[in-house]
Amino acid sequence: MNLELFEHTGPAGGVEPMGKQAFILRGGALAELPQLLHALAGVEAASPFRHMVTPGGRPMSVALTNCGEWGWVSDSRGYRYTRLDPMTGRTWPPMPDVFARLAAHAAAAAGFAGFVPDACLVNRYLPGSRLTLHQDRNEQDFGAPIVSVSLGIPAVFLFGGHQRGDRPARFPLFHGDVAVWGGADRLRYHGIMPLRDGHHPALGAQRINFTLRKAG
Repeated sequence: MNLELFEHTGPAGGVEPMGKQAFILRGGALAELPQLLHALAGVEAASPFRHMVTPGGRPMSVALTNCGEWGWVSDSRGYRYTRLDPMTGRTWPPMPDVFARLAAHAAAAAGFAGFVPDACLVNRYLPGSRLTLHQDRNEQDFGAPIVSVSLGIPAVFLFGGHQRGDRPARFPLFHGDVAVWGGADRLRYHGIMPLRDGHHPALGAQRINFTLRKAG
């Protein structure tokens, strides 16, 4: 995928299918941008970004934090959700209303009415950061969709099949795009290709991604 072909965000309001029950809502978060960035600053102040390690002991290239009732963590004990931030010893910061509201509206637009997330993983990508293909399997109920909000410099989203070896499709994600997948597509493998150098006027040389889920 040549990101030079996708320098500018596509028209807001467009819906691009990725699968039977998976869609990208182009520009779906742009109207909420000031509130999102303000809320993000509060989350980061309470639970700073950090680089966790995989169960095998390797540091993750993506920095992360969480908000909501549950937070996703990774360490030598494995991948799981916790109610407490292991860095601060306190509960994760509450999920901002704007996060939950945006997630509910995006899920409904994609055909998943009534989505109420209780966990929001916030990832920060710098150039070179990547996320290898994986399934989201740590949640208690796979009936709820996943809502993923992209801000900052563009990325290429890999959306694969139900087997790790399935060849993934590639979708560019731009500032303000919202991806939603669930139902028949809920357990498909997905990831992010290594982030290319870039600069965004609002966020600089980084990509911020909110992934909202029903974990408990």
